[in-house]
Amino acid sequence: MNEVTTTAFLDLVSGRPGHFRLESGHHGGLWLDLDPLFAEPRRIEPFVSGLTRALRPHAVTAVCGPLLGGAFLAQLVAHALDVEFCFTERVMPSRSAGLYPACYRLPTAFARRVHGKRMAIVDDVMSAGSALRGTYEELRAHGGVPVVLGALLVLGSTGVDFFAERGLAVEAVARGDYPLWSPADCPLCAAGAPLEDVVVADNSESSQERNPRWPMPAEPSK
Repeated sequence: MNEVTTTAFLDLVSGRPGHFRLESGHHGGLWLDLDPLFAEPRRIEPFVSGLTRALRPHAVTAVCGPLLGGAFLAQLVAHALDVEFCFTERVMPSRSAGLYPACYRLPTAFARRVHGKRMAIVDDVMSAGSALRGTYEELRAHGGVPVVLGALLVLGSTGVDFFAERGLAVEAVARGDYPLWSPADCPLCAAGAPLEDVVVADNSESSQERNPRWPMPAEPSK
């Protein structure tokens, strides 16, 4: 695969329709399983190379990504740029309410190394940006200096807008539209569709935030 389009990327993963509460607290109509994305590195390589080229002009000295997929991507990009690598791990509160409840933490060994470094933060897909947002806050707390965000695929504008307000560019190999709803505005809730909390069902990674796949199911009639 040499194409680096949204369709080509989504052909590498699998998804299922439904009504899902995502890591960010938003609701969405489709769940995308990104965990196997890096199982065949040759297939994803054109996207990784594209993101590496986009990040190179930012002259970063380290690349950080949230486990799982973001960390795999960060290590590949850091190697290509010949800079340091680190990762964050998700911590979910026992009771989460509102939007963006997840926190991301650096392992102790990495927390001591990020101070003063120009950082790129990367993830395989960004929609609401929960994992990238949590990683951004954690790096800043330890003296890191995030200067750019990157993703193989950016869906919608929710996550991008957060970082744009802070003067940070978001580099992406591919982009696409994807509707996210707050619980109060969710048409699937209004239609009485059962809600699946994928953060509880699969608490291993931030991939539940990054979940859309085309074609999107039609919104149910109200």
